[in-house]
Amino acid sequence: MLRVSRLTDYATVVMTCIAAHPADVLSTVQIADETRLELPTVSKLLKALGHAALVESFRGVNGGYRLARPAAEISLAEIVEALEGPIGMTECSVAEGQCDRESQCGVRGSWQQINSVLDHTLRAVSLADMLKPPPARPAPTKHIAATVKTDGATIE
Repeated sequence: MLRVSRLTDYATVVMTCIAAHPADVLSTVQIADETRLELPTVSKLLKALGHAALVESFRGVNGGYRLARPAAEISLAEIVEALEGPIGMTECSVAEGQCDRESQCGVRGSWQQINSVLDHTLRAVSLADMLKPPPARPAPTKHIAATVKTDGATIE
């Protein structure tokens, strides 16, 4: 299964929590309470997000965290990269020279293309987009069987 790590998932939760309060500086405890994540986990995530310049930290009595930029200017790719490093489906899709089989590989170009699509998609989704409720799923349609007779023909 292809997926981001649990910490990266939690980082998006923490970031959306902070983004939901754009005018406030939130303490680590407030963020942990609101997200229902463990305090040490939230602290670890905020440290990584701070190193990536995605959040700003403030010390003191009214200290805490806020976004370093508006939510609309922070991409999902930046959050993923803050926790996971460069986005790459395979080693060779991130940088050349990472694989001994690179010179005879017939699928490297395809993986690089797939990686490019994934990277572009993650960069197109902003933190502000993550705050929006998901679109409603259309209600499933029920198929009703009926027989209609017209002019001697039967239509089902």
